[in-house]
Amino acid sequence: MRILSHLIEAVRSAAVYNPDVQVAPACILWPDKDRLWEPVMPLVQAALPELLILGEYLPEKKTGPAIWLRCMLAGTVEDAVLPEGRPPVLYLPGVSRQDLRAVETCPDPLKPLAELQYRGTIWSQVNAKDWTILAWLKSDQGGLGLDVAQDRETKNAMHLALHRLLEAELELLRDKHLDKDYFNTLLTGGDPIRDLLLWLDQGEAFQAARGTNEWKAFVSVCQSRLGFHPENDGLLAGAARLAAREDPWQAVWERFCEAPQRYPNIPSQIRKCQPPSDTIFWHTGGSECSGWPQWNEDQEKRLHDELMALSKFPAHEAADKLKALEAHHGHRRELVWAQLGEAPLANALQHLAVMAEHTRTSLSAGTVDDLAKGYEQQGWQVDNGVIQALAHVTAAKDLEAVSTAIRSVYLPWAEACARHLQKIIHGASYPGGTCLTTQPAAVETGDCIFFVDGLRFDAGKQLGDMLERAGFTTTQTPTWAALPSVTGTGKPAAAPVFTSDKIQDHPAGYNFELLTHYQLHKAIKENGFQILMKQDTGDVTGKAWCEFGDMDHEGHTRGWKLAKYRDALLTEIRDRIDALLEAGWKRVRVVTDHGWLLLPGGLPKTELPAALVDTKWGRCASVKSGASTDERLYPWYWNPHQHVALADGISCYKKGEEYAHGGLSLQECLTLQLLVLPKAKDQADASIDITDVVWKGMRCTIGVDGHFAGLFLDIRTRAGNAPSSVALSTKPLKKNGTASVVVENEDMQGLSAFVVLVDETGALMAQTETVIGGETA
Repeated sequence: MRILSHLIEAVRSAAVYNPDVQVAPACILWPDKDRLWEPVMPLVQAALPELLILGEYLPEKKTGPAIWLRCMLAGTVEDAVLPEGRPPVLYLPGVSRQDLRAVETCPDPLKPLAELQYRGTIWSQVNAKDWTILAWLKSDQGGLGLDVAQDRETKNAMHLALHRLLEAELELLRDKHLDKDYFNTLLTGGDPIRDLLLWLDQGEAFQAARGTNEWKAFVSVCQSRLGFHPENDGLLAGAARLAAREDPWQAVWERFCEAPQRYPNIPSQIRKCQPPSDTIFWHTGGSECSGWPQWNEDQEKRLHDELMALSKFPAHEAADKLKALEAHHGHRRELVWAQLGEAPLANALQHLAVMAEHTRTSLSAGTVDDLAKGYEQQGWQVDNGVIQALAHVTAAKDLEAVSTAIRSVYLPWAEACARHLQKIIHGASYPGGTCLTTQPAAVETGDCIFFVDGLRFDAGKQLGDMLERAGFTTTQTPTWAALPSVTGTGKPAAAPVFTSDKIQDHPAGYNFELLTHYQLHKAIKENGFQILMKQDTGDVTGKAWCEFGDMDHEGHTRGWKLAKYRDALLTEIRDRIDALLEAGWKRVRVVTDHGWLLLPGGLPKTELPAALVDTKWGRCASVKSGASTDERLYPWYWNPHQHVALADGISCYKKGEEYAHGGLSLQECLTLQLLVLPKAKDQADASIDITDVVWKGMRCTIGVDGHFAGLFLDIRTRAGNAPSSVALSTKPLKKNGTASVVVENEDMQGLSAFVVLVDETGALMAQTETVIGGETA
């Protein structure tokens, strides 16, 4: 119950009487000589409809002089109605019990009320004194029995915050010591740290939005808790103390770090301050100075210069330096500046280091099977590291640094891998075969073939992980693409065309294309397949063909910027597969036509005179009949009597191509097919176990076992209702299965809630009950 409810009960309890020896009191008198309760009378009157107030004649507010109050009791005021069943309560500001008892000297305006002390009853303490606010809060006899300080500053703060105090829950105050800081905090909204951060963020606008009493209370709390006077010390002094994070300001800094987006102006305020110049830690990678954005900017500049310098080193030394840089700068990803997008190079460095580590395993030796196995096990992570590193940069100078690191390590590795693959394939049979040697995949009723244009191996791996996190069962099968690795050749090879009559005497120079888009769809339909367009789900009792072509399109359009869109495209694919399986398809087979090469700054250029070719793409060309060239020639998948030229290594026949395919490399030709099965009907969240829930103040830290990758922690009052979240923000679980969030509203301490885990779509994956702030002893 709220304090206000207890106050109403206490006042009404004064009318309790013994009907065997007494008559019901005519009214309850509430004397208040010092007008302590007067500021909250509108609030009390709204909850106590039988309340009448002595004062100026304002009948619409149930206020009037003594004679009007007598008339109200007598029921002689026209149109005035009091609630039945309860005696009226007469609040008497400026009047004490003694004023009424001294009838002879009672002021004339009060004399009409004097006799009511005999017919009515008085709400007072057991010692017959009038109830003060402090006495009622502290007293065990008729009061609340709370622990309240009695110094002058506490009393002043208590009177100013009384309207807020009446709204508080009594049970939350039982074990608290209520002093000036508590009442000042209550007056300013109950969260002094949040208010301080808002002041640092908003400046004068914060003070202008507060009343005089609220502002004074805010200043008092800052002085008491932080030894800081907002008016005298000023905004920039506060910003500097926040950045320094010393002593009590550490708690303020931690709150800022929980949700820095709420205070967008604080970093610029700190930048106006002079950072410390006498520290030995400023130019180190440690976090002693990490509260200063200037320090983070200095670290980013140093990292930029160190990445640019990698171009001077051979690949193996550049890889070693990336590992050392990761050890030096990696911790900055945990700092607030990374959350605010001000540490793009530190974020990219994590993936550059992964890229560098996996390039230590060479794929430029062994058989084709050795290369395929090595790429399947870890080589794809090199390409994935390149994509993820590029996804973190936007500014031209950051792109330049990351591109330099990639070209220093990735380019030599990819070049060596491709040349070795081409060397052992040349003159031997290509593992992808031809249409004459390749058997079509078995397709059953209830199968939907989902074609994704340009689903490279690493993208296929990411898609498989996303599907498995969503609860689907996947089987992943490495598959060699058709040569040349372009859509016109590879798409029909992945499609259920099942015919060879279209290949006779088909010229390889015709864009390496077996069928036009119309012809391909016609052939698919003729083989008994539905073509599913856009969001169609079709007839699940048959067989279907579905397409997604945005990935290859984005690569050709955006070049290296495909890295920023890849995960969003994979999410679309996952959601489309989810919808298909939800509609009733038994299996979804994800197939593709080819992979691709991506290198910021452009792939190496190799010359092939236009006079020698009929058609020339980035990585492949059809050589004119009778022309002589040193380029390696390979049989076209759809007509092995026709040959195509494929560029050496990872070079390109066109200058400045960042994204290209059509050649012979692991990235272009070794793809991943997925067989996706529906979620098991009895799939439960038991595979996710919340093992620990620990509260430290209003911060909740949890530990999780099981399949928790990609999940987020939240605190909610209703587990399945996202708007009931009481956490500052949701937080992703770390690799060790831990995460922590903060509940901002301290008034919620002791209330029941739920610790919930949700996936990236917001779906509830696990939950457990908790008590905000922890169980009380």
